[in-house]
Amino acid sequence: MTSPESASPSRPAKAAGFALLGVAAVALVIGVVSLFGGGSSDTPPAAEGTSTAPPAASETSSAQPPASTPPSSAPVTTTASPTVPPASSVVPPPPVTQPGVAKAPVRIYNNSTITGLASKASDEVRANGWAVEGTGNYSGGTIPTTTVYFRPGTEEEASAKELASVLRARVEPRFDGIQSSAPGIILIVTNDYQGVSKNK
Repeated sequence: MTSPESASPSRPAKAAGFALLGVAAVALVIGVVSLFGGGSSDTPPAAEGTSTAPPAASETSSAQPPASTPPSSAPVTTTASPTVPPASSVVPPPPVTQPGVAKAPVRIYNNSTITGLASKASDEVRANGWAVEGTGNYSGGTIPTTTVYFRPGTEEEASAKELASVLRARVEPRFDGIQSSAPGIILIVTNDYQGVSKNK
């Protein structure tokens, strides 16, 4: 009988203890919520205000300097432009290398029994100011002597005559076998090729 009586008074005590713990937990939750709720609402405005102010100031200040910067950067543009003239002044030298008659481009063909004669002739032709567009062999027949060929009625004639005098070669209008070749002077070298005159 004693155990049932003692058991019944302890149950209410336990229930009351749990109730107190529940109330304390609710109070704690409310306190935490009010603490964080109030603090977080105050903090964002301060953080936003702080972060907004610097960016606005930096954007404004960065926008202002560019407006005043152009005048000072103008001299820099002037410094860059002088660099362009020197590059264009480097180009003029080639025309100076071509005095007198405009020199038509030359193609050189070997019609001899000497291997590499067209290549040797091309070195001498270039050294005297003509542009060599190519070398090769001419197998369309036998050319009797080293000859410079040109298209009559074109600027090639004067240039061909000048080249022929430099190489001590014959100069003639194009013949049928090379009539349709690309524009320019054609030099066909043979076994009698003498090269550049030593007197020149």
